[in-house]
Amino acid sequence: MNIHEYQAKNIFRRFGVRVPNGRVVFTKEMAIEAIREVGLPCAIKAQIHAGGRGKSGGIKIVEDIDEAVKAVDELLGKEIVTYQTGKRGKIVSKLLIEEAVRIKKEYYVGIVLDRQKALPVMMVSPEGGVEIEEIARRSPESIRKFYAFPGYGFQQFQFREMTYFLGLSGSQCKKCVSVLTGLYNVYRRSDATLVEVNPLVLTEEGELIAIDAKINIDDNALFRHPEYEEMVDESEIDPLELEASRYKLNYIRLDGNVGCMVNGAGLAMATMDIIKYYGGEPANFLDIGGIASADTIAHGFELLMSDKNVRAVLINIFGGIVRCDRVANGIVSALENVDMKVPLVIRLRGTNAEIARDILNKSGFSFNVCETLDEAAKLAIDLAKS
Repeated sequence: MNIHEYQAKNIFRRFGVRVPNGRVVFTKEMAIEAIREVGLPCAIKAQIHAGGRGKSGGIKIVEDIDEAVKAVDELLGKEIVTYQTGKRGKIVSKLLIEEAVRIKKEYYVGIVLDRQKALPVMMVSPEGGVEIEEIARRSPESIRKFYAFPGYGFQQFQFREMTYFLGLSGSQCKKCVSVLTGLYNVYRRSDATLVEVNPLVLTEEGELIAIDAKINIDDNALFRHPEYEEMVDESEIDPLELEASRYKLNYIRLDGNVGCMVNGAGLAMATMDIIKYYGGEPANFLDIGGIASADTIAHGFELLMSDKNVRAVLINIFGGIVRCDRVANGIVSALENVDMKVPLVIRLRGTNAEIARDILNKSGFSFNVCETLDEAAKLAIDLAKS
């Protein structure tokens, strides 16, 4: 689950990580009131679920009230396109009005799970303010990785070593250890998959402040955090993905024209790969899971038909947990209630696959039933093009 910067900073505060004083606003009137409350100069920051806001004009530092009002008008209700939003961009429906700080030095701190080592890893760099990918490409030696100890987590001596690597000393070192400890507690106790501060700044007054904040929460752990439910911003979620979540379907919308319906995440990835391999573009990731009932399949069809870019649909089912004949009956039943406006290619393999193909052939619907995944992918691509 993604949350906004202002929400992440509220969590930071609870764990003792210092952040600038600020207010989130939703209207121009609220923004002007917040600017007067926070004081000038201040930062006006678009709140969207995407990085790269600064480079796309989504963050403005203003010195006077006229400049501040102009910045609010330029951001609130407008679309921002960044390298993470894609071409569709995102509409700015809220702003964070925040006090400006006098920056002396910028640092990067991030915590994620290293899946190969199955351990949390904390990355620090004395080159903050730019994307970590850019730092890694330009000067990989300026990034240092520290791994948590299995069963014990990060230790204080590791945090001290991180501060030395960042070039801090004296009282600043002690403050940095406190910040790093707080960030790790945010990661651990919030069941986060990512905690990132870019930049963590050393101010001219010698304070360490997180002037940016990013937290991603593990969806599977939300039952332990009912307080995070109110943080969900449905306006930031693709309408089709939001609809899919209500039906317990795993759906991600993409930019292609071949709709995919598959059972199993691994098989879904392989199906998307083979479509790309043969020169096509998948329109989505859709895993209907191991149930594949008529209702589930019908909801899947509705999602696919709601995407105007879909020109053909490829159903790729492996009958292991669920029998192929049950899937075939589900497809036939679903099509009685869903208006399929594009060609449908079906590939069923596994338990009762021959029975399933017979059910489809006798259904009276127009199907393109294929034996192999290669054949099915090529046909779906050709149908989408035509």
